[in-house]
Amino acid sequence: MRSTVRGFAVGALLAAAFVDLLVVHLAGAALPLPALAVGTGLAAVLWPAGRRPPWLTPQARTAVPALLSLLCTATAVARHRDVPFGPGEVALLLCLLFNAVRHVPARWAAVCAVLDAGALLATPARYVSTPAGDEGTVYVAVGLLLAVSVAGFAGYLRSLDFRRAVAVAETRRQERVAIAADLHDFVAHHVTGILVQTQMARMMTAGSREGLDPVLGGIQDAATEALASMRRTLGVLRESEPAAHRPVGDLAGIGELARGFAGTPVTLRRDDGVHDELPHEVQAAAYRVVQEALTNARRHAGDATEITVTLRLAGPCLEVTVSDDGRGGAPLPDEARGGGFGLVGLRERVTALGGELEAGPGEKGWRVRALLPV
Repeated sequence: MRSTVRGFAVGALLAAAFVDLLVVHLAGAALPLPALAVGTGLAAVLWPAGRRPPWLTPQARTAVPALLSLLCTATAVARHRDVPFGPGEVALLLCLLFNAVRHVPARWAAVCAVLDAGALLATPARYVSTPAGDEGTVYVAVGLLLAVSVAGFAGYLRSLDFRRAVAVAETRRQERVAIAADLHDFVAHHVTGILVQTQMARMMTAGSREGLDPVLGGIQDAATEALASMRRTLGVLRESEPAAHRPVGDLAGIGELARGFAGTPVTLRRDDGVHDELPHEVQAAAYRVVQEALTNARRHAGDATEITVTLRLAGPCLEVTVSDDGRGGAPLPDEARGGGFGLVGLRERVTALGGELEAGPGEKGWRVRALLPV
């Protein structure tokens, strides 16, 4: 349907342009300049977008035909000879005005629009032998009404395009932030575990090799989890993947985190009142708190001998506490210690739910505590 309407519009425009040139020829006026103005306008409007050369910019396409139309009007006035115009040139100038307002870059849009509107309103001046009167006033009034209507509609569409572009940019920004959070929370967690267990394996090979196989098995499991997390995270970049594939975690996953944590033993204390029917966003936030705290313990408390994860209800809130007894010794290289963005993102996630996050020295080592309204 759209191609049919487009074909009809193109045919009508070509027919109107042919009528213009036929009227000029029958009136005995010079044909080359009007033909050049109309032909240039047709090329500017009908040239396929995918085949336009680089020099044929929106500014050139909207300004050059208008300048030629103005030159044709000025020549008629200077020679004091009538040069007729018709619906083809009017339609072309209106199309160029529409393109100028909607597509030309902002710094040139006003200039090109003024040229197109000026050329349109100046066309009645070509009838120099006819005294200016009511007929000329009607021409100018109708032309002004058409120009304002077309420019207003084009401006409205341009504003819609701008708002759509802003919305798309904001959506992409939010998606990048979400992907960055997923990469940090999941992939960095597993990769840090791989690094810690690799260091343990190197130390064990220097002495007794007993118990080396479980450490290597842990490295394999952590690498598998890292790859799975990466695939789930990259799935949000594919249109065919639903957004629900993004890893989020829940209270049941906290137990898996504790059991799968390599190195320092992790003790999970979960009160009976903490059930699995809590709001999903609260469970996801609790999971992220524990995950980030364990990752930081790996990075910054390598000398810790015990890590305790506590889940309990404190009034209307779920209290999540992760504490260790380390003194800050970290055998990891500086490149693996992170840039401090994890706690920043974690605080944003918790406060977005109306909760609170505290991170600082505890009774023995470091403690992370979050209160999440349920």
